[in-house]
Amino acid sequence: MLTQAVIKDLTAIVGSKNIITNQAGLAAYGYDATLMSQRPVGIVFPRSTEDASALVKYANRAGLVMVPRGAGTNLSGGSLPVENSLVICVSRMTRILEIDPKNFTATVEVGLVNFDLQEELEKHGYYYPPDPASYKASTLGGNIAECSGGPRCFKYGVTRDYILGLEVVLPSGKVIEVGGKNFKSEFRYDLTRLLVGSEGTLGLVTKAILRILPKPFAKRTMLAIYNKVEDASLTVADIVAAGIIPTTLEMMDNLLINTADEHVKLGLPRDAGALLIIEVDGYEVDLDNQVRLIEELCNKADVRSFKVATSQAEADQLWLARRTVIGSVGRRRPSYSLQDVTIPRSTFPQMVDAILACSRRYDLPIGILAHAGDGNFHPLVLFDERDADEVVRVHKAEVDLIRDALALGGTMSGEHGIGVLKKEYLDLEFTDVAIEAFRKVKRSFDPTAMLNRGKIVDIAAEG
Repeated sequence: MLTQAVIKDLTAIVGSKNIITNQAGLAAYGYDATLMSQRPVGIVFPRSTEDASALVKYANRAGLVMVPRGAGTNLSGGSLPVENSLVICVSRMTRILEIDPKNFTATVEVGLVNFDLQEELEKHGYYYPPDPASYKASTLGGNIAECSGGPRCFKYGVTRDYILGLEVVLPSGKVIEVGGKNFKSEFRYDLTRLLVGSEGTLGLVTKAILRILPKPFAKRTMLAIYNKVEDASLTVADIVAAGIIPTTLEMMDNLLINTADEHVKLGLPRDAGALLIIEVDGYEVDLDNQVRLIEELCNKADVRSFKVATSQAEADQLWLARRTVIGSVGRRRPSYSLQDVTIPRSTFPQMVDAILACSRRYDLPIGILAHAGDGNFHPLVLFDERDADEVVRVHKAEVDLIRDALALGGTMSGEHGIGVLKKEYLDLEFTDVAIEAFRKVKRSFDPTAMLNRGKIVDIAAEG
């Protein structure tokens, strides 16, 4: 617990309304989207970069480990408090500082929720492509920390492709700016790219310069229904092989079709083996031809039905099922493990087969959810954490899914990060030399391991 003297000092920095030390508040900020929890000793809410810098400097003097946090939607334990830690939550730093359509940029504070930015950009005829499924809750700071993707990442790329510059409070409390509005700012060491995806272990990001794009002139949203998930996976591989680049290419299997439909009552076909949500955008004159080619490839894989949404409302209904599906699985089992493996797109069918085999091997329901276009799978392993035997099987399944992805030339994480959940498996993908290089990067920024200690890699604190 924080002493009254420390609470007084923190209050002097951020004000009494921006600090939480009561037990209910500590519990509320003691978990993220994993099943783990750890209470911090306090939560503070900076309202500016100056606040954040002062907090970091003070925490260093007081010997308090600092944990950056946004909305707490993290799925790898990256925003979990650690022992004797002070949570520095940026969720009240929500200003849009500038929207500059002429230069295709927006400058924002990183506590801003992704969806709120999208709504504001809409008024200007622009949008920000990275759109993780949690975009109505997750902050841009969290998206930057994890290098989040989303349904649109097949065509448009992930968060790192849209971050032009950052303002960052280093673990010492010093403030640096990297990158800039100029699209070619990083002719030196590219610290912007290094910080994106670093999971809050190298610095506390407070502001970001984002690349934005004009809204496409037109789009088409398609729904393809299959009797077998294997057929849907063949369509994914065929679309990629044909050189077609949809905006989005998303897959849900039978288990998730049913949980989603139970949740939002959309009238999805409960007996279907899988569905694909496919979207293309661009110039109106090009879209009909793209839809025709995609329909031909769907038919090649024995599609059961293929339809094109006739209105924006109908398209929104399809996306409602996709964006709410993770929460819907609670109707079947009280707990889930959401994985984040990514494989080369050409091996998509093989990864589907591996997930099905893993489900049979451990007698566990595993829903197949995927950003299919870029090979990013989110297998949902459903279980009851009160059943000790099931928990053991779940952990075995998690490791097998990682090994299966690596065997196909993939990676253990596409956008959810390493955090604490996957840290022990790093040596499955990386050599000892590479892992030691990670540690050296961490030491160069944070030699005393005061910022997000124990995430990604462990280092011995110097001094």
